[in-house]
Amino acid sequence: MRATLLAAAILPCLLGGPVRASGVSDATVTAVTECIRAAAALHRVPPGVIAVLLAVEGGSIGRTSGNTNGTVDIGPMQINEIHLPAIARRWGTSAPAAREALLNNFCANVEAGAWILRTALDSAGGDFWEGVGRYHSRTDVYKDRYLRLVLAQVLRLRDRASGTGSRGVP
Repeated sequence: MRATLLAAAILPCLLGGPVRASGVSDATVTAVTECIRAAAALHRVPPGVIAVLLAVEGGSIGRTSGNTNGTVDIGPMQINEIHLPAIARRWGTSAPAAREALLNNFCANVEAGAWILRTALDSAGGDFWEGVGRYHSRTDVYKDRYLRLVLAQVLRLRDRASGTGSRGVP
């Protein structure tokens, strides 16, 4: 179900048109797409990039993932808990309330992810892909690995949209 929901979110953003995903209602597709579009507009980031990052991150509502450094990633965009104080300040709430929203509210999670992406893009001195990599990490080895995952996801989506098979990633 999560993969179907992500496909429902990603394809309309990338292809610019409606997509019917099996097992996902039109209302769900619309709600997911609108959350992505609203966050993208608010933070001036491409909605397709948000959709690709959702797929790469692989998170879902109600799920956290532990990291090797002892931190936890939260929800669909896998927002690292180190961002909780800043997100809570932005939202005018407590860190526990922000964590709850990130964990259980798709739109809140996507909005926070878009804000983190915008911050990363702004810190990259005009280098868009450096900013996308910084969404994940400022450490070159992790950033570069993440950008390869992003590229692989974009190529998979392109191949699905064109009906061709996987071409691989350099």
